[in-house]
Amino acid sequence: MVPRKREVAPIDPATLEITLKVHLKEMRERLDHAASIARAAQTCADTGNVEKGVEIALDVKPLIYEVNTFLNAASLINRVNKT
Repeated sequence: MVPRKREVAPIDPATLEITLKVHLKEMRERLDHAASIARAAQTCADTGNVEKGVEIALDVKPLIYEVNTFLNAASLINRVNKT
């Protein structure tokens, strides 16, 4: 028996817009936070404490992961809704 392909109902336009706006806002907030961490890391490096700068910069990693996840989700939602 061959499984049937499941049809996905499109999201109504208002819900789609709200969802994508929230994803973009969450991305921006995390990128702003990541930028402030990067500035702090650079300040440490510029004042001679490169090792501490790298240690601080590593705090950006989970934020970048989250941004990537939000971007992938927004892209998928947008793409699925167009089909």
